[in-house]
Amino acid sequence: MSGLQEQEIRAIYRQGEDAVVALVQSLVAQIEALRAEVQVLRDQVNKNSRNSSKPPSSDGFQKPRTSSLRKAGEKKNGGQKGHQGHTLTAVENPAHTVLHPVETCAHCATHLKDVAAFEVEKRQVFDIPPLQVEVTEHQAERKICPVCEQCTQGTFPFDVTHPTQYGNRIKALASYFNQYHFIPLERTGEIFGDLFDHPLSQATVLQANEVLAQRVKPVEEYIKQALIEKDVLHLDESSLSVAGKKHWVHVASTEQMTHYGIHPKRGQQATDAIGILPHFEGRALHDHWKPYFGYQACQHALCNAHHLRELNFIKEQYQQPWADDMATLLLDIKEAVEQVNEHTDHLSARKINAFEKRYDKILLQGLNANPPPKPETDRPKKRGRPKQSPPKNLLDRLSQFKGEVLAFMYDFRVPFDNNQAERDIRMVKVKQKVSGCFRTEAGATIFCCIRGYISTVKKNAIRVIDAIQGAFDNTPFIPIPASLPTPNSKYLVNPIFTHSATCVVT
Repeated sequence: MSGLQEQEIRAIYRQGEDAVVALVQSLVAQIEALRAEVQVLRDQVNKNSRNSSKPPSSDGFQKPRTSSLRKAGEKKNGGQKGHQGHTLTAVENPAHTVLHPVETCAHCATHLKDVAAFEVEKRQVFDIPPLQVEVTEHQAERKICPVCEQCTQGTFPFDVTHPTQYGNRIKALASYFNQYHFIPLERTGEIFGDLFDHPLSQATVLQANEVLAQRVKPVEEYIKQALIEKDVLHLDESSLSVAGKKHWVHVASTEQMTHYGIHPKRGQQATDAIGILPHFEGRALHDHWKPYFGYQACQHALCNAHHLRELNFIKEQYQQPWADDMATLLLDIKEAVEQVNEHTDHLSARKINAFEKRYDKILLQGLNANPPPKPETDRPKKRGRPKQSPPKNLLDRLSQFKGEVLAFMYDFRVPFDNNQAERDIRMVKVKQKVSGCFRTEAGATIFCCIRGYISTVKKNAIRVIDAIQGAFDNTPFIPIPASLPTPNSKYLVNPIFTHSATCVVT
């Protein structure tokens, strides 16, 4: 009906009232369709990192003004009262002492060389000595037995296997720069050339990473089993380019442990292959990615940080008051949980009932403002559900998954949001920004293995370089959860670390 000429309109008018009504209805339907299409385009344009799950890097040059979803607290910025500061402290036994003697009096020029000093003022300078690579030569004797006249040779250390090779400290430092600080291979070699006058080849750095991944592989397997035994598990996933194709890095983590798995798929096929979720029976906290709900042996909880961003988007783009009310309610429940969390492990039944009534009332207001879309009788029936507006989609989720949304209110072990997994997956995106992609699946697998080990080390307050060095020395760090029995005889206590949950692979 679009593009009607004046003569065609007059002809329809002469046909009578029914023809005019049909024309108007057709035009109204077109207007509604165009209005819906414009709204979709507006939603796409106006989504950013503040009101959706889009990353800040996608905001472009027109970045939105920073606006936190958190309520302002009473504490001022900076260190709080009682906070222990850190400063450079003098040592009792410095490595070197330089005396600056007084030769003459600064006032009358009297010779003071033979006069004893009654006091000295001390100032200490912390610096690094000149760095250089040391070469240790191992010599194995060969002797002829005077009795049997056979030759016997001395035994080299088990890790000295080539005429020339790099030691574990160099390999640990190369992996530390490349895998922890994301310094590219070529620049890692340059750093060794600049600092030690001994540049490394890219192949040497890659080989060091391969060895490190082999040494921490038992740690990765142990972490997987430990995560399966946890009460609450944080889950997230993010894309990563491998050999020119999109792959997905899946993270499963807690406050103490992190596991990364990479797979060409994003859904349940990937999580089945990684092998954590199929055996997990606790509560999985995630962002409502549908394949997670395919695991029925565990309970689920939804990230409310995502909900706050989506509610903020609906408030801005659709001006619907219920969205602001729901965001306020979620934050009120969070505050109530935090206030009593130190004294008890649950809210009172009266408070829970009051919060649930507010929740249901707000949902009803939202559903009344967003009725289901009317079926299109004049168009061919399409497969799947009818397309709905963002407010209606969110309302359906908040209604169908009320228990999962409010899981943090019922069970204090469940956090309000899934920020733990998002922080853990962020390092994968940093790696992608630095390197762009991985050339091989083997390289991506090595990165995930090492990165999970490094993340776990940091969460347990162990120095990363020490943990990497320990892994090269066959003494990797392994956190032992209190809920799990002591590892089998394959793992022994590592004397290098003071942490009580450190083991060594033998």
